[in-house]
Amino acid sequence: MLDSTHQIPIFASGQAHIVPLAGLTEKLEKGTPLRIKFGVDPTAPDIHLGHAVPLRKLRQLQELGHQAVLIIGDGTAHIGDPSGRNSTRPPLTSEQIAENAQTYVSQAFKILDRERTELVWNGSWLTPLALEDLLHLMSHFTVARILERDDFARRYHSEQSISLHEFLYPVMQAYDSVVVKADMEIGGNDQLFNLLAGRELMEKLGMEPQICLTLPLLEGTDGELKMSKSYGNYISITEEPAEMFGKAMSIPDALMPRYYQLTSSFSLAEIEQTLAALADGSLHPNRAKRALAANIVTQYWGEEAAAQAEEGFDRVFKQHGLPEEIPCYEGQVSADADGQVYLPSLLAETGLAASASEGRRLIDNGGVKIGGRAQAPKHYEAAAEALAGAVLQVGKRRYIRLP
Repeated sequence: MLDSTHQIPIFASGQAHIVPLAGLTEKLEKGTPLRIKFGVDPTAPDIHLGHAVPLRKLRQLQELGHQAVLIIGDGTAHIGDPSGRNSTRPPLTSEQIAENAQTYVSQAFKILDRERTELVWNGSWLTPLALEDLLHLMSHFTVARILERDDFARRYHSEQSISLHEFLYPVMQAYDSVVVKADMEIGGNDQLFNLLAGRELMEKLGMEPQICLTLPLLEGTDGELKMSKSYGNYISITEEPAEMFGKAMSIPDALMPRYYQLTSSFSLAEIEQTLAALADGSLHPNRAKRALAANIVTQYWGEEAAAQAEEGFDRVFKQHGLPEEIPCYEGQVSADADGQVYLPSLLAETGLAASASEGRRLIDNGGVKIGGRAQAPKHYEAAAEALAGAVLQVGKRRYIRLP
């Protein structure tokens, strides 16, 4: 196992926040593998790349020799994690939870090393809790402390309802850490309160407190909202390779650094080299995006499937039914100081739209494509380098090739 000096950068990669960093150093200096906990409630049957971010971090730490503890929250799922919510989650039946859990476990092991993973179900210790035990746990937290949570505070001050059972959630998650004797817990940035609650409870019960490691929430393919099935901006890890590759190619250029850091299996050195080349312009975003898409598909389907997906993407891309002769725009494509082009104005200047306002409507209606890829609604800018030599298309019959 690497010494703490060499391990810390790996723990912190992917924009992770570690609380407290000094505590992690002390634990690592003991020279024994850490028990690293990650818990997930089976509230949905499928894992997407956003869910996979902490799982991939856990796999990365497994490869350093640490012990992963994967907690399936069949107990906490009956409450539903209120993190980031502005309303109470609808309850799930035991049957729904069990069905979701089975598919989740099989998908999680597409990422985790099964041999180095301790799989547990928190219903096995939460369900048997007696009233006396539950009251004892609750006595270690105050209402004022629970209301420090951003989501609870917002709902309270805006007079939105908070069901009393929701207050139990961070307590139950904290108790999970006590039961599995966690040295560290991993979660998204929106989970920091829950992770710190585990640290607090462990201290109050006379245990060495866990370290909290949080990771950024991954934006979806729209580039704005966090990845979610409900927003339709997700890439599922069970999607067919061709679909996965195509969706990865639709990621906005501005998000590539984030996706390289949070979704790829490239080494830290490779990621730094790629991002530096993107920043100085020596690497075209399209090439970087192809490498990223192929890497993502390879992780879940293998190299051969990734190669076939890329070939299929090119085949479809080249068979969009474009006319043999496409007029070339004779004007100049003007970019701002940041290298961004305002597309509604460009559509008007090229004659593909009657005005900039019509250009905005066309984009919002999904009728504008750049190089065969639809421009997302409300996304009115594009990088000048991405437009160079590209075919700008409106509807099915209007095209112009940009210089």
